[in-house]
Amino acid sequence: MSRAALDPAGRVRAEPTVATPGCARPEPASAVRAAPFRVIRADRAPAMLEDFGRMRRRTFVEEQGLFVHHDTDEFDADPHTQTLLAVAHDGTVVGGVRLHPATDDPHLGWWRGSRLVCSRALPGVGRGAIGAGLVRAACEAALGAGALRFDAYVQERYRAFFLRLGWEDVRPVEVAGAPHRLMRFAIDRIARLAEATKAPVAALLGDDLGTPAGWLGDDGVPVLGTDVVACTDAITPAMVEDDPEWAGWCGMLVTAHDLSAMGAVPVGALDALGARDEAHAQRILRGLRRGARSFGLPLLGGHLQLGVAGALSVTGLGRTEQPVPAAGGRAGDVLTLTADVEGQWRVPYGRSQWDSTSWRHPTDLRPMLDAVAAVRPHAAKDVSMAGIVGTIGMLAEASGCGAELEVAAMPRPDGVGAGDWVTCFPGFAVVTADAPGAAPLPAGAAVGAPCGVLQTAPGVRLRWPDGEVTTALAGSVTGLGAARARSHLTEV
Repeated sequence: MSRAALDPAGRVRAEPTVATPGCARPEPASAVRAAPFRVIRADRAPAMLEDFGRMRRRTFVEEQGLFVHHDTDEFDADPHTQTLLAVAHDGTVVGGVRLHPATDDPHLGWWRGSRLVCSRALPGVGRGAIGAGLVRAACEAALGAGALRFDAYVQERYRAFFLRLGWEDVRPVEVAGAPHRLMRFAIDRIARLAEATKAPVAALLGDDLGTPAGWLGDDGVPVLGTDVVACTDAITPAMVEDDPEWAGWCGMLVTAHDLSAMGAVPVGALDALGARDEAHAQRILRGLRRGARSFGLPLLGGHLQLGVAGALSVTGLGRTEQPVPAAGGRAGDVLTLTADVEGQWRVPYGRSQWDSTSWRHPTDLRPMLDAVAAVRPHAAKDVSMAGIVGTIGMLAEASGCGAELEVAAMPRPDGVGAGDWVTCFPGFAVVTADAPGAAPLPAGAAVGAPCGVLQTAPGVRLRWPDGEVTTALAGSVTGLGAARARSHLTEV
């Protein structure tokens, strides 16, 4: 057996493993001897592709008779296809595999592995070790490409091999006239994000925060006996320290969006700001002031402390006689994602923050912020750091439901992978649940589309263009449960 790892040059290498007494997991055999082969990307060694092609022809055409004359197809010419090669110390290609988008939309997040082939012999290494190293390297490459689904058509005789590598056996299929299994590598990217950002909420809060029933886990809370809605948000300390003006902007952005998702008219905001010195505080305040103007959310006052590590929280106040809850959904409601897909990734946050707002004029932002109030759907929630799917999971959980989403129907920016899009902070994005045929949100430049439905079964599932359904979230996101069944609230 082997596993894939990265060498200092960033290449994937396959390391045979040996059992070490007293260790729960096997240690790499490289601790004892050098790995007998490494796995590289073929685009770094194009001359070796010919060797891989000959291995494919010999195996799939001449020996197995799956294809006539050749086994090449449209995926060999697809510029998004990645080919991984197992290479021995002497430069001999001893195996290979390719992975590629499964549809004509390379950014959908659905990838497939194919044409796995291994040498019959390599001194000191079993054929299965080469195959395992290639499969594991392909899984790593699929994750790196932003895959949310990665599967393969596997010949019946190799089913047990893939099961040992942790793959799921989905169902039988026929490929090239031969029996195969559709097998899938489980990708938990969405679940890991939800686990990291929201799973501890229930355990941390307990049952000691008294609030109006029905508003558990919402973007804000109605103040009893008034038409006031209050919300609060904190910005991560690292952002306040390293990107203070953007932190100030984001403090106002998320506060304005919380009020917007409740259908409230903004009244104003209060901030609590900590900064190293006056210069640091000025940079944070520049972002706050600019956000206040752009989002129509005046800064009414706040608290300032100098000589401390950077910190920022913003409390927003709005007014509405009919606040829109996150918990108002019901099984059968249509889920709609409305998002501003124009913009770009915010430097230096990689593909975790999409900036669709900082460059827009206030007249462009206002229709987005007024959209929920204009329609008042059954339920609404602005997209939080749990990402689009995680936020849908929270809305469904608060409503006592689960959800099924059509991956291809979710609006996303051109050229942006679905895996990155549904796990990033997307600037302006709101999820709504309403009756089938209900009016869409009049959100100006933002794009809205129905993309799913609330169901009775808990969790969140993804439906793909071929009709297959995969699990994104197996159960609740926060553990708080249905809001109508509880009587305390904090925003999550």
